[in-house]
Amino acid sequence: MTTIQTAGFFGSLELDRKVVTALTDMGFEEPSPIQSQTIPIVLEGKDVIGQAQTGTGKTAAFGIPVIQRIQTEQKGVQALIMTPTRELAIQVSEELSKIGRLKRIKTLPVYGGQPIDRQIRSLRAGIHIVVGTPGRLLDHIRRQTIRLDSIRFLVLDEADEMLDMGFVEDMEEIMRHLPETRQTLLFSATMPPTIRALSKKYMKDPTTVTVNREALTVPLIDQYYYETRDKLDGLCLVLDAEVSGKLIVFCRTKKSVDELASSLESRGYMADGLHGDLSQNQRDRVMKRFREGKSDILVATDVAARGLDIENITHVVNYDIPQDPESYVHRIGRTGRAGQKGVAMTFITPREYRQLKLIERVTKSKIQRRQLPSAANVLERQREVIQSRMYAVLEQDRFHDYQPIVSSLLEDYSAEDIAAAALKLMQEGAKATEQEEKPSFGNTGGKPGMVRLFLNIGRTQRITPEDIVRSFAAEADIPGNVIGLINIYDKFTFVEIPEDIAEKVISIMHRSTIKGYKVSVEPARARD
Repeated sequence: MTTIQTAGFFGSLELDRKVVTALTDMGFEEPSPIQSQTIPIVLEGKDVIGQAQTGTGKTAAFGIPVIQRIQTEQKGVQALIMTPTRELAIQVSEELSKIGRLKRIKTLPVYGGQPIDRQIRSLRAGIHIVVGTPGRLLDHIRRQTIRLDSIRFLVLDEADEMLDMGFVEDMEEIMRHLPETRQTLLFSATMPPTIRALSKKYMKDPTTVTVNREALTVPLIDQYYYETRDKLDGLCLVLDAEVSGKLIVFCRTKKSVDELASSLESRGYMADGLHGDLSQNQRDRVMKRFREGKSDILVATDVAARGLDIENITHVVNYDIPQDPESYVHRIGRTGRAGQKGVAMTFITPREYRQLKLIERVTKSKIQRRQLPSAANVLERQREVIQSRMYAVLEQDRFHDYQPIVSSLLEDYSAEDIAAAALKLMQEGAKATEQEEKPSFGNTGGKPGMVRLFLNIGRTQRITPEDIVRSFAAEADIPGNVIGLINIYDKFTFVEIPEDIAEKVISIMHRSTIKGYKVSVEPARARD
């Protein structure tokens, strides 16, 4: 077992205090089943085979003990993590960087499509953990820009996916050259014979950890999702135009709870936050206010909301999408009780669409898409409220300090426009003056307003334009008629889609399947 100089506790697990603090900052309140089973075994130095699906917390299951055992004073790469795709490599690297932040653990993702010189410069600067796809890892190993003599940990993440994508030879080539004294961790949703053969050949008496998802039953409530880049603005629009009653709004971290509750209060909503850092007196006071109707919105983390028995919850809001389908079911089950009608609403960014589809697939439920209310919808509902507030201000006759501003604006704008702009500023605050930022895909060679995407399938797989349109429309939930030019070649395909939905389409279609073939989807490079 690793010796811990300054200890802290993550649930019942004793870990380095710096790791525990980082986990707390990330919003982790207790270990998931695979984490509580895997972490002690890895800390003992044993090889592990973990059979677990996406959404069970397996990245932290191997990341926490590996980071704890990294020796920061030792030079060279100590941990090598193989992933099937660059998307997963980036995701794993980002999470490990957060877990190892206070220990100053340096993590680098390496993958094809990014200039290798940039990766080499980072490696020379000193890296503890490298996360990468097998092909690019092998490229670095052959160039000797990643040296293997200091490798103490090898992690194979989503091993079955790497097998399906044809990486088995690259995986074996890498493993053959690693030090035999290393510790090997293999994670896979399924255990086909080839994976078992790899484990027997390259692992030392591994301990198997299996986590199966429980059968999930979704309550009979209305389920909707809203897609937006600004969740706070989107939530406020829905609250103003559509929702009345008692709400529980779920956030992933304690920090997010505090920030959202404060933001809602500053916009005039009666909201309180509930999380694990509150004392029992504070918790009781928050719950008393909520039960008595002195606050309408309870913003909470999953752990803090456990055991709450509150009647007449009309809406559950997933402000942060749950990390796994089980949490989704537990959250939304707090509404629609005792035969009452309930509504569950989830706010997602385009990048979170894949997680939403995973929840739909596992829970076997349909989460309906809804458009956010417009400012006109909000104004229509709030017109009487706004007018009553304006009457009150006018009757008080205490706004003379602002009249010089109006006089100056009257030189360029009409009184009606100035009044309307003032109301907008009153309702939206600083948001009223912000410009919407759009992601930049660079020059992909598409027509103006379109992004050209590259797909790694083509005529060889007997792909047709109809297959592309049907898959994009069904999986990404977009109208088929917005899809532009489709050029199909022998081994790849180019597809043009509107720029405003490109991020969402890439997020959901990358690693999806078309006619049974797994596809890689990314922005194309412009033609010379």
